[in-house]
Amino acid sequence: MIDHIGLAVADMDRAEAFYHAALKPLGIAILAQVSAAETGAAAHAGFGAGDKAFFWIGSGAKPKGGTHVAFKAQTRAEVDAFHRAALAAGGRDNGEPGLRPEYHANYYGAFVLDPDGNNIEAVCHRAG
Repeated sequence: MIDHIGLAVADMDRAEAFYHAALKPLGIAILAQVSAAETGAAAHAGFGAGDKAFFWIGSGAKPKGGTHVAFKAQTRAEVDAFHRAALAAGGRDNGEPGLRPEYHANYYGAFVLDPDGNNIEAVCHRAG
Protein backbone atom coordinates (compact mmCIF):
# COMPACT_ATOMS: atom_id res chain seq x y z
CA MET A 1 0.00 0.00 0.00
CA ILE A 2 1.30 3.46 -0.87
CA ASP A 3 1.09 6.12 1.83
CA HIS A 4 1.95 9.05 -0.43
CA ILE A 5 3.86 10.06 -3.55
CA GLY A 6 5.54 13.31 -4.53
CA LEU A 7 6.48 14.93 -7.82
CA ALA A 8 8.89 17.77 -8.48
CA VAL A 9 7.36 20.61 -10.47
CA ALA A 10 8.96 23.49 -12.37
CA ASP A 11 6.25 26.07 -11.64
CA MET A 12 4.39 25.61 -8.36
CA ASP A 13 1.49 27.95 -9.20
CA ARG A 14 0.95 26.36 -12.61
CA ALA A 15 1.12 22.83 -11.18
CA GLU A 16 -1.26 23.65 -8.31
CA ALA A 17 -3.80 25.09 -10.76
CA PHE A 18 -3.47 22.05 -13.05
CA TYR A 19 -3.88 19.45 -10.31
CA HIS A 20 -6.65 21.41 -8.57
CA ALA A 21 -8.70 21.33 -11.78
CA ALA A 22 -7.73 17.83 -12.96
CA LEU A 23 -8.28 16.03 -9.64
CA LYS A 24 -11.47 17.84 -8.57
CA PRO A 25 -13.72 15.41 -10.53
CA LEU A 26 -12.15 12.57 -8.52
CA GLY A 27 -12.93 14.24 -5.18
CA ILE A 28 -9.27 15.07 -4.56
CA ALA A 29 -8.35 18.55 -3.30
CA ILE A 30 -5.47 20.46 -1.70
CA LEU A 31 -5.42 19.54 1.99
CA ALA A 32 -2.06 20.98 3.04
CA GLN A 33 0.39 23.62 1.87
CA VAL A 34 3.87 24.35 3.14
CA SER A 35 5.82 27.38 1.96
CA ALA A 36 9.51 27.51 1.08
CA ALA A 37 9.96 29.86 4.05
CA GLU A 38 8.47 27.24 6.37
CA THR A 39 10.64 24.39 5.10
CA GLY A 40 13.75 26.44 4.50
CA ALA A 41 14.01 24.89 1.05
CA ALA A 42 10.96 24.22 -1.13
CA ALA A 43 7.23 24.81 -1.28
CA HIS A 44 4.90 21.81 -1.21
CA ALA A 45 1.18 21.17 -1.69
CA GLY A 46 -0.53 17.98 -0.59
CA PHE A 47 -3.64 16.74 -2.38
CA GLY A 48 -5.92 14.10 -0.96
CA ALA A 49 -9.37 13.12 0.25
CA GLY A 50 -10.88 13.01 3.70
CA ASP A 51 -8.11 14.01 6.07
CA LYS A 52 -5.19 12.35 4.23
CA ALA A 53 -2.90 14.06 1.74
CA PHE A 54 -1.39 11.32 -0.41
CA PHE A 55 -0.25 13.14 -3.55
CA TRP A 56 2.32 15.90 -3.10
CA ILE A 57 3.91 18.35 -5.50
CA GLY A 58 6.98 20.37 -4.62
CA SER A 59 9.29 22.98 -6.06
CA GLY A 60 12.51 21.72 -4.51
CA ALA A 61 13.98 19.44 -7.16
CA LYS A 62 14.38 19.68 -10.89
CA PRO A 63 11.46 17.89 -12.55
CA LYS A 64 12.40 15.09 -14.91
CA GLY A 65 8.97 14.05 -16.20
CA GLY A 66 8.32 10.45 -17.09
CA THR A 67 6.66 9.54 -13.80
CA HIS A 68 3.32 7.72 -13.97
CA VAL A 69 0.64 8.21 -11.32
CA ALA A 70 -2.81 6.60 -11.53
CA PHE A 71 -5.72 7.89 -9.47
CA LYS A 72 -8.67 5.61 -8.70
CA ALA A 73 -12.02 6.79 -10.02
CA GLN A 74 -15.32 5.42 -8.72
CA THR A 75 -17.09 5.64 -12.09
CA ARG A 76 -16.28 5.87 -15.77
CA ALA A 77 -17.96 9.28 -15.78
CA GLU A 78 -15.33 10.46 -13.27
CA VAL A 79 -12.60 9.26 -15.64
CA ASP A 80 -14.19 11.24 -18.47
CA ALA A 81 -14.53 14.34 -16.25
CA PHE A 82 -10.90 14.04 -15.13
CA HIS A 83 -9.72 13.93 -18.76
CA ARG A 84 -11.80 16.98 -19.76
CA ALA A 85 -10.72 18.96 -16.68
CA ALA A 86 -7.04 18.07 -17.10
CA LEU A 87 -7.03 19.14 -20.75
CA ALA A 88 -8.85 22.37 -19.91
CA ALA A 89 -6.23 23.06 -17.22
CA GLY A 90 -3.35 22.79 -19.69
CA GLY A 91 -2.62 19.07 -19.75
CA ARG A 92 -1.83 17.26 -22.99
CA ASP A 93 -3.77 14.21 -24.10
CA ASN A 94 -1.88 10.96 -23.67
CA GLY A 95 -4.79 8.55 -24.12
CA GLU A 96 -8.48 9.36 -24.40
CA PRO A 97 -10.96 7.80 -21.97
CA GLY A 98 -11.80 4.26 -22.91
CA LEU A 99 -11.53 0.57 -22.19
CA ARG A 100 -8.07 -0.93 -22.06
CA PRO A 101 -8.88 -4.67 -22.35
CA GLU A 102 -5.18 -5.48 -22.61
CA TYR A 103 -5.01 -4.73 -18.85
CA HIS A 104 -8.32 -6.40 -17.95
CA ALA A 105 -11.89 -6.49 -19.27
CA ASN A 106 -13.21 -3.58 -17.16
CA TYR A 107 -10.12 -1.34 -17.14
CA TYR A 108 -11.43 2.10 -18.15
CA GLY A 109 -8.77 4.79 -18.08
CA ALA A 110 -7.66 8.13 -19.44
CA PHE A 111 -4.16 9.60 -19.57
CA VAL A 112 -2.82 13.16 -19.68
CA LEU A 113 0.64 14.66 -19.50
CA ASP A 114 0.89 17.31 -16.80
CA PRO A 115 2.79 20.59 -17.41
CA ASP A 116 6.06 18.85 -16.45
CA GLY A 117 5.56 15.83 -18.71
CA ASN A 118 4.39 13.32 -16.08
CA ASN A 119 1.81 10.75 -17.22
CA ILE A 120 -1.26 11.18 -15.00
CA GLU A 121 -4.10 8.68 -15.22
CA ALA A 122 -7.58 8.21 -13.84
CA VAL A 123 -8.84 4.63 -13.88
CA CYS A 124 -12.08 2.86 -13.01
CA HIS A 125 -12.01 -0.92 -12.62
CA ARG A 126 -15.79 -1.39 -12.37
CA ALA A 127 -17.93 -2.86 -15.12
CA GLY A 128 -20.15 -0.40 -16.99
